[in-house]
Formats: sequence, C-alpha cells, structure tokens
Amino acid sequence: MILKAQLKSVIDSQNENFISKKAGISRDVLPKVPHQESFATIITGIRRCGKSTLLLQYMQSYLTGGVFLNFEDIRLANFESSDFSRFYEILVEQNEKQLILDEIQLIPKWEIFVNQLLREGFKIFISGSNATMLSRELGTHLTGRNLTMELFPFSYPEFLRLKGVENSSSALLNYLEEGGFPEFLKTNNTDILVNLVNDILVRDIAIRHAIRDIDALKKLTLYLISNIGKPVSATNISGMTGFKSVSTIIEYFSYLEEAYLLSFIPQFSFSIKSQIRNPKKVYCIDNGIISVVSKSFSEDIGRKLENLVFVSLRRKNRDIFYFKDKGECDFVIQQNDKIVNAIQVSYDVNDLNFNREVDGLLEAMDFFDLEVGIIVTLNQKDSLERNGRQVKIIPLDEFLADFVV
Repeated sequence: MILKAQLKSVIDSQNENFISKKAGISRDVLPKVPHQESFATIITGIRRCGKSTLLLQYMQSYLTGGVFLNFEDIRLANFESSDFSRFYEILVEQNEKQLILDEIQLIPKWEIFVNQLLREGFKIFISGSNATMLSRELGTHLTGRNLTMELFPFSYPEFLRLKGVENSSSALLNYLEEGGFPEFLKTNNTDILVNLVNDILVRDIAIRHAIRDIDALKKLTLYLISNIGKPVSATNISGMTGFKSVSTIIEYFSYLEEAYLLSFIPQFSFSIKSQIRNPKKVYCIDNGIISVVSKSFSEDIGRKLENLVFVSLRRKNRDIFYFKDKGECDFVIQQNDKIVNAIQVSYDVNDLNFNREVDGLLEAMDFFDLEVGIIVTLNQKDSLERNGRQVKIIPLDEFLADFVV
C-alpha cells in the first residue's frame, strides 16, 4: 500500500523530471506511433532503447499536457493493485485524462485498471520491456482495444544524426561496432552496456521467473552472444555448458527473447515440428552489446554485419527464417504465409566465396520462385542474372536505408 500524498509526490517529481528531460533527436518512427480513441497504445522494446524518450517526443508533438508515471521507481515499491484507486482520485482531481505509463505491467491487475480508464475516455500510452507479459495480459482484458509498436535501438540514419556526421565508410564501421543504444553512443562508456545486460538478466528474467542460478543464466547468455549467426540447439548446449535439463535451456531461450536481448530464428520448413526440432540461429538486438560482451567477436566483422542485417529486417518483420538445403541462405522473409524475400549476407563477394554465396541464394530463390534476391555486402554494388533470376549485390548503407523504419 502507498499513501495518496506519497503517490502524488512521486507523480509530481517524476513529471517535473520527465518534462524537463531533453527529447534528443527525433526518432524516425515518431510519426508512426499508433493512436486511436478508446485504444491503449503499447510501446515495447529492450531496456534503454528510448521508449520513454519516444513518448516524450510524442507528448511534445501531439498532446497537450499529460501525466507520466514509471512504476519501476523505488518509491513505488509498495504499490499494490488497490492503490490504483488512489491514482485514479489524483487524476480526477487534476482533471488529467492523458497518461504515459512506464512498466505498469509490474503491478498485478494493471490491465483491468487501464481497461476502466479507456471506457472513461482516457488516452493511454504504455511502455514496457517484456513482450510476452504485455501481450498475455492484453489478450485477456484488452483484446481489440490496444495498438502495439516495437521500438529498437537507433537505426543507422539516427546514429548519423546523433553523431552529427554524414554517411561514410568510417561512420558505417563505427555503427557496426558501437550499435545504437543512445546512452552508450553519447558516452562510449562500455559499463552502460554491461550493466544493461546484467539488469536484463537479473531484473527482467531471474527475478521475474524466480531463477536461482543466475550464474548459469549469465554463462548461457555469454555463450549465445559469442556465437551470433550460428545454429544453436538446447540439446547441444546442455552437453557443452553443464546444464542438466534441456527444457530449462529452452525456457531460458524464451526468456531472453521476451526481454528483446536475443532472437532465435528457425530453419524454414513447411513442417512446424521440423522448425522446432532443427537448430535455430541466434542473433542479438544490438551490435554494441556484441562488441562489449562477446568473447569471440573482436575481429569477426562478417558476423557483426550479418547481425546488423538481421536487426534491420526484424524492425519490419517478425517471420524470419534461414533456408538450408544443399547450400544455405541467411534469411528468407515471410509475409502473409508466403516467402517474399531471400537475402544473403557476406562481407564481400570474391572468387573464393562467389559460388557458395550466389548458389545458396539462388537455391532459395528457386525453391520459393523468387525473381529477385539480394546479397548484402559491406561496400560492393553489382547485379547478375542466372537462369532468369536476378541477384542484386548491394552495399550495407543502401540496405539499411531501405529497411530501417
């Protein structure tokens, strides 16, 4: 329980800090923030990627007034479901019907409270760092009354604006290494990313899911981040890391994905069982985390490039697979139950890897009957035709310009 006077003091303090906060550079997705009367707008994404700042920018651009409340504030540690009635009284007294609620999913029965406010005509914006908890609760009480949007760390164009530089080979290489977390880009303090990963593992995963062996979770995460772009399976990992239970590793995979830290993409198959059984490839939400945390990535720019291409694809697509038959294609994109894109990633295309890269892509194009396929390289641009199918070789900066928003 929290007293009304204490709650009001926290609200006033948070709003003073929130409004005085620098909004920074405008996010590319700002005009696309969804909103509709009687619907809650839900913004999800990894910690520290700028969700609150995006909502501040939205408030400054599209709202008049509004109340901000972050439920992770230590002063709200005793906030309970019954305290929503006190929060409601304060809103009525202030005649305020526009709310920005950060990490409200930490409070039990929050969705019932939000549903009540929507019925009374409140405009509600919610941000949270856990995808599954939000979606699960939205499905029970806010079905059909929510609009969702995912936010990612800075895109390459946003990176350039933050740094105040033009697109160049050196800027692109810096983005490949540094990633897109705004606080890290401003300070270059690697502790920011180390602490971010620790916060995710402890606060978003271990505490939330009552995991006692945090060291095992950290070792597993380190192993996965050090093997970006490689196939991984819970069975193989259990033998290498000492985990006794394959089911535990599978659960940890899902927790890491829920927290937006890692993604696991399946090998394409028309059989769901095969998708589940086959090894999945692991990717990280941000290259800066890879550079700082991984044990094996100091010189492997090729896999960092592949990871960056994945993140750019993930901004627009949820259904991403890799294709493997005689050869392999890094990514195939599914929309409306149909594969619409095949994309290969290579640092460069040369005499040594030409057949492997092109044949793997063409095999996927033939399988899905695609007329055009893409090979993303660091800086090459070319085009070729094989058996009536066109292969476009494009540099990374051009690819990022097309896939960032």
